[in-house]
Amino acid sequence: MTDDAEGPDERSPDGGVSSDDTFEPTYGITVPPASDSSVPGWVIRAIILFWLGFLAVAVAGHLWSQLQGLTLLLLISLFLALAIEPGVNRLARRGWRRGSATASIMLGFLLLTAVFVGAIGTLVGTQLVDLLNNSEDYITDSVDRVNDLFGTELDAQEIVDEFNDPDGRVQQFIDAQQDNAIELSLQALNGLLAFFSILLFTYYLVADGPRFRRSICSRLRPDRQRQVLAAWELAINKTGGYLYSRLLLALLSAFFHWIVFQAAAIQAPIPLALWVGLVSQFLPVVGTYIAGVLPVLITFLDSPVKAAIVLGFIIVYQQVENYFFAPRITARTMELHPAVAFGSALAGFSLLGAAGAVLALPAAAMLQAIIGGWGQRHEVIESQLTEMRLPGRPPRTGDST
Repeated sequence: MTDDAEGPDERSPDGGVSSDDTFEPTYGITVPPASDSSVPGWVIRAIILFWLGFLAVAVAGHLWSQLQGLTLLLLISLFLALAIEPGVNRLARRGWRRGSATASIMLGFLLLTAVFVGAIGTLVGTQLVDLLNNSEDYITDSVDRVNDLFGTELDAQEIVDEFNDPDGRVQQFIDAQQDNAIELSLQALNGLLAFFSILLFTYYLVADGPRFRRSICSRLRPDRQRQVLAAWELAINKTGGYLYSRLLLALLSAFFHWIVFQAAAIQAPIPLALWVGLVSQFLPVVGTYIAGVLPVLITFLDSPVKAAIVLGFIIVYQQVENYFFAPRITARTMELHPAVAFGSALAGFSLLGAAGAVLALPAAAMLQAIIGGWGQRHEVIESQLTEMRLPGRPPRTGDST
């Protein structure tokens, strides 16, 4: 046989196939030689990026949980700063220093808040003292009314004895609340600290507003500066419009409720009317119901009939406000669709509680105005789906979206 003739397979001394050759079985499948297995580089990079991202998210979540309170204080301060800056600008144009103008407006706000809180606190405290001093008379009168209305046979004296029993459920509840006095005091101190922190942040945001805006614009191109200043001016106008519309609606609500409370000879009609007006306007969605609880409860202790009158008027006035007053006032100050307002209030409440519900409305108005200014507008074709007809008026044509 010649050298280049096919011979038997060369095998290793231990009888295996040499590592330099491939083994070709008779069925024609070639098995590649064994090689060192290694993880691709992109897999290692993906694993590193995954863990870095996981750590970044964990750190961000921890920082948010720790700084959520501070973030809320800054948002409230920013809202107040945007709301009072138009007044400060007017005073500054008349020759006032911005610091003095800001301090004057905030001092006026503090005085009004102190008067309102003092009036409501005095009213509630007086009613509580009267209720405790004349608890037996109130219990007897209430039981007699319930028996007359529903035909029951409740014994007023048994309820009075249960109320005065030192081992009864009422006294146990009162004792349990006394144990929480320290916790309530600490919460009050925290609230007072947060209140003064908000005032401090608000003062510096307004007093140093021009300097702050110059510092931001100095790092931007001229075209970007115009966009930032336009957005800032829009935020001031929308926030100021929101505050103006809420205050005007609150004054209208307080005025009409004061007339009804005065006519019904309800105790402290002016503080109760102010309470209903302010709370119903500055607490979206549920503000009306919260505002109506206090006057109805206080009036019910005096006369259930008067309480029914108060409750009925609050419900009727809310409908009148929704259909007549609010659309006309908000159309001139803060154009915000009711569905958008309702959804934004719910979203703000879910994120930041009651303060988020209040801040959500001007924020939604700003976003709606900014988004509405983007893009190009076109003429709308006439169709039954786009026709806007008001009762007694011809159809509106040529409206754009």
